[in-house]
Amino acid sequence: MSPADPTPPPAGAPPLGPGTGTFAPRPGAAPLPRMIAAQTALETRLLLRHGEQLLLTVVIPALALLLFATVDILALPDAGSTAERTGFLAPGVLALAAFATAFTGQAIATGYERRYGVLKRLGATPLPRWGLLAGKTGAVLVTLALQSLLLIAIALALGWSPEPGGAPAALLLLLLGTTAFSALGLLMAGTLRAEATLAGANLVFVVLLLCGDVIVPLENFPGPVREVLGLLPLTALADGLRRVLQEGGSPPWGSLAVLAVWAVAATAAAARAFRWE
Repeated sequence: MSPADPTPPPAGAPPLGPGTGTFAPRPGAAPLPRMIAAQTALETRLLLRHGEQLLLTVVIPALALLLFATVDILALPDAGSTAERTGFLAPGVLALAAFATAFTGQAIATGYERRYGVLKRLGATPLPRWGLLAGKTGAVLVTLALQSLLLIAIALALGWSPEPGGAPAALLLLLLGTTAFSALGLLMAGTLRAEATLAGANLVFVVLLLCGDVIVPLENFPGPVREVLGLLPLTALADGLRRVLQEGGSPPWGSLAVLAVWAVAATAAAARAFRWE
């Protein structure tokens, strides 16, 4: 026996060869897909158990839909009845829910994880860093699916009648929008202090709630301002969803192009500038 292995093997056991361990079960990292799935499940549970996050991502969009669809507060285009008002508001609120989860909620949570050293410690595990980001993105998609089901159920109960043929284009818009929002949230969380991320993410949420074609029609703004707002990702998503779910027809290529540009640019910027510590 070598000095490094003073304990003799049990009686009847085969002799130990060079480099043979005695651990059972044999230690080692789980397969990568299983690690990402476990991280996604963990991130989803943390997200759904966080009261402030649920208020931001679920309660506020649902209340906005119920309030502005049933109470005649805003002058909406071609919307006299509750069903007509819901027809204008539902796509915008779906876009707002995606923005709240993928950008605002993720930016704040990741910013504080970075401040408290959680990301640094997770970076020392066998899960690669891109796997951690994949788990966060997966949690966003799961939460968004649950949000969408709830908001669609509320809108249908209020008399909304979406165009069924627009579902594939709406799904593509939501995926592109979520990618852009998520990358922007990670860019903010990875470059600013946690307190600045908290303030900035909430400020952007409130501003775009009012100016992102969600509850206030874009046509209410002056021409030059309208042109600038139309290039924002939330505005492009809300307008695109409204076109395919209300009018049907061909996909809104303009909205898809705006979201694709934001998704590519924000992802490249986040990959380059994100700091883990």
